[in-house]
Amino acid sequence: MAATPGPAPGAGHEEYPPGGAALGSPGDMLAALGRSWKWILASAAATFVPGIILLVWPDTTLHVLAVLIGLYLLAIGVFRFVGVFGREEQSQRLPELLLAVLYVLAGVLCLRNPLQTIAALSLIVGVVWLVSGMLTLFTAIASRDLPHRAVVLGAALLAVIAGIVVLALPAESALALTRLLGLWLVLMGLVEAAVALAWRSALRRSGIGTHGRAGTG
Repeated sequence: MAATPGPAPGAGHEEYPPGGAALGSPGDMLAALGRSWKWILASAAATFVPGIILLVWPDTTLHVLAVLIGLYLLAIGVFRFVGVFGREEQSQRLPELLLAVLYVLAGVLCLRNPLQTIAALSLIVGVVWLVSGMLTLFTAIASRDLPHRAVVLGAALLAVIAGIVVLALPAESALALTRLLGLWLVLMGLVEAAVALAWRSALRRSGIGTHGRAGTG
């Protein structure tokens, strides 16, 4: 799951080059990308689509399930890594970077041994969701100027609940695990999409363009 890139735009926020001019360093470009609502929406799609696949194709084998979940975790790890650059507060970057590393490591574990047991796959996904949700929850509570805190808090709580459910109710078959993970991925993808749209609204109200640049008006 992804959280909004930081405090409400406009307060201590440096404007981007007029007219969307090219940014100087790769860090600047990654920061602009990480602050874009479209990047958050793309992260939501990377969560939602695997969930739909799992729900539409519930009879998938454990091997295919592990590969699909592994690719999902790697993709979200990349999204979260780029999102680190969009954080304006240095204190928030370390937790986000640790989460990105956690997602990538979990994805590698799933892909490294796709024939692992159902219990191991449930443990990996459950721990990732639980830790991610708790850190996002902490960020949302600590950042008072975070726009649409209620939406971010909802996304964080959903991730925490998903992690607890997956860990506390281990599936006894690949079919049960597929349906469980598919349902949670769809729900989390929808909530992340709501976060992205909320962030777009915050950018527009602050006078910053929907691409994360200062508006021309």
